[in-house]
Amino acid sequence: MKSLPKSQILRFTEKAIHLARRAVSRYSSKFSKHRYTLPQHVVLLCLKVRKNTTYRGLLDELIEMPRIRRVLGLAELPTASTLCKSFSRLDMAVWRVILTLSATLLPTSGVVGVDASGFDRSHASKHYTKRAELTIQQLKVTLLVDAKVNAILDLHVTTTRKHDSQIAPSLIKRNPDDIDVLLGDKGYDDQKIRRLARQHEVRPLIKHREFTSLHKAWNVRLDTDLYGQRSQSETVNSTLKRKYGAFVRSRRWWKQFRELTIACLIHNVDRSL
Repeated sequence: MKSLPKSQILRFTEKAIHLARRAVSRYSSKFSKHRYTLPQHVVLLCLKVRKNTTYRGLLDELIEMPRIRRVLGLAELPTASTLCKSFSRLDMAVWRVILTLSATLLPTSGVVGVDASGFDRSHASKHYTKRAELTIQQLKVTLLVDAKVNAILDLHVTTTRKHDSQIAPSLIKRNPDDIDVLLGDKGYDDQKIRRLARQHEVRPLIKHREFTSLHKAWNVRLDTDLYGQRSQSETVNSTLKRKYGAFVRSRRWWKQFRELTIACLIHNVDRSL
């Protein structure tokens, strides 16, 4: 009998479980019930964010997905509360490790753009919030994106109005080996950023705010072809919102940060398929 072709979600699940097994141990503790493994939990949480659904919605769909369950080695499905507790227990550090591993699935170039975007902290419609005169604070999400393959190398999330120039240094310090050229718009025009980049042997290609004729001259001398690749960062921000939602479902800020990190690693795995 001819085997069925693999669907996109099946191939995603195979890659995700491979990454999860590299990033986390089989069980969180020798005292755990050993009913479900940590890699299984990781992939189920990724599938939830990828499908932009609830815990119960995901589990309901998985009942009709025997091939997905087989890849994950699930004889039976966990409860929604089990997945929710697992999400609370898995630290941000774990998701960052998996994000870093997911970027290795793509042939990155070292030409990296940095750009920020806003994500809503609620899924209430804009029409409703405007009519009810409500203000829903946004999360500011800054992505470090490889311009060649649109892989997300790292992210920074904040609930405050921190300026772009205050965020970029931490991203550079965490990823010096992955950046050869750093592309940034005028929001990152800061000599401290340029000095820090050069200290890590990174070439900063950041536009100057034009206060003087000298600033205009510096901008004219920029490598326009290389700098033009910065738009890929904006493309990735747009893709995340379109595919996985422009809002986060979690209520607590630390869960919201994790949810966005999961969306970024899902993006990388999807790009590698």
